[in-house]
Amino acid sequence: MLDINRLKVDVAGKRVLDDINLKIDKGEVFVLFGPNGSGKSTLLKIIMGFYGYELVEGSIVFKGNDIVGRKVEERVKNGIGIMYQHPPSVTGVKLRQIAQRLTDDENKINEWAEKLELTEHLDRDINVGFSGGEMKRSELFQLMLQEPDLLLLDEPESGVDLENISIMGKVLNGYLSHPDKSALIITHTGYILDYVKGKKGSVLMDNRLWCVGEPKEMFDSIRRSGYEKCKGCVCPQKG
Repeated sequence: MLDINRLKVDVAGKRVLDDINLKIDKGEVFVLFGPNGSGKSTLLKIIMGFYGYELVEGSIVFKGNDIVGRKVEERVKNGIGIMYQHPPSVTGVKLRQIAQRLTDDENKINEWAEKLELTEHLDRDINVGFSGGEMKRSELFQLMLQEPDLLLLDEPESGVDLENISIMGKVLNGYLSHPDKSALIITHTGYILDYVKGKKGSVLMDNRLWCVGEPKEMFDSIRRSGYEKCKGCVCPQKG
């Protein structure tokens, strides 16, 4: 699904990612841990093709095609979708309107709105006056309508209470149970792992990836000993 090789990225002249190698197979969920400011969100944004990130070296191969230099909209059409850590509010555009731009299937819109408990939000401006949990559910709603093959999820449980995590976690678990759907998930709290089973995990710090292991085992180790222990790679290996 995704194969990143020897990736080096600068932001404002400063090296943020250095020699990143990452492979995600079809149907695989990869979980990324790391301290604040370690470059995790940058990695997702460079995969998505956002401006302001200089790819100095390396390749990003998605479904067999190198996508370096491709525009964001091309990557979206090819099957990459992203869920932001801090979704924006959009005044003057209803959630239903953006949904109808993503699909002309009203049944699908209503089905996902019901699953994410957003039926009463469809005719409100996007994220305007929404709680933190409603904003995250709104973001996931839009992502589900895109039906991406690769989901990039930047701290989906950040600032969200346990009830909203449960709603989103069940939706994501159902979606990612499909053998052709994959995900790269950033998490600090680990709550999303109660719903979505990751096959592999890694830690990003000091501009590079450290260790590969089973995500829950890694998270438990991080909680006990902190990130520095990951440099010794003590977790069970998963290839």
